[in-house]
Amino acid sequence: MTTPLPRRTALIAAAGLAAAPLAGAKPERRAKAAKAKTFVLVHGTWLGGWLWTPVVERLTAMGHRVFAPTMTGLGERAHLISPAVGLDTHARDVCGVIEAEELSEVILVGHSFAGVTITEAADRMRDKIGRLVFFDALIPTRAKPAAINPGPDGQYSDYWRQRIPKFIDGYKMDFFAEYEIEMICPDADKPEIRDRIRRGVRPHPAKQWTDPASFAHGGWEGLPRTYVHCTQQTYRPSSQNMWGEAKKPGWDWIDYPASRAGMLTNPDLTADLLCGL
Repeated sequence: MTTPLPRRTALIAAAGLAAAPLAGAKPERRAKAAKAKTFVLVHGTWLGGWLWTPVVERLTAMGHRVFAPTMTGLGERAHLISPAVGLDTHARDVCGVIEAEELSEVILVGHSFAGVTITEAADRMRDKIGRLVFFDALIPTRAKPAAINPGPDGQYSDYWRQRIPKFIDGYKMDFFAEYEIEMICPDADKPEIRDRIRRGVRPHPAKQWTDPASFAHGGWEGLPRTYVHCTQQTYRPSSQNMWGEAKKPGWDWIDYPASRAGMLTNPDLTADLLCGL
């Protein structure tokens, strides 16, 4: 078990106790941050930069610099999808923002399977990263560097091979062919958020799942890093296969009282959690 750090302990306490007071808080009334930070927020599979909009608004109002790029082939960039779009493309999307905006000390946040994307981006731009945040995300490893990894025989599992015939045009993963909306937002009392997600979901390039992240420069290893575990994800919650590494020394762990769509269902709490890192 990782020895709790004072900062880590404070963050966990804040996440657990701040939920009620933050409910209904308005961004324009939130206190300005004592020190401005820089965030790059990366959405998960099938989604887009729009996922982070409520958090972007709140963090910006607090005085931080915030970017929430949409990965190639998703959201408003859905027209750019092709069989060639994969992990390299999405890592370039992230690195492009960091480079073009001349960012440094970036708090790079990856949601769900974007944990692989931020690992690849961090490996390429290690000197620009201040902290990695895996928001209920997959943590790739040297042994399992991709979201979907072949077995010792070089073949993919039956689970993955059975999914391929459902792909649109042979390479676009269709969310609704595999999952219910609860996969992203199990909060039955948030119908407007569920509807927003349904409207925003787009087919996702399968290559982003099968491309391995590079650890040529260490990936996430050796960088300050935090895992945010969404404790209220009741439908298919993240398993040890996703977050197992985060229970080892070197990680900060936060049990976060929200579902996987916490950036939409609890934007005040999410903004406060992130700015406290």
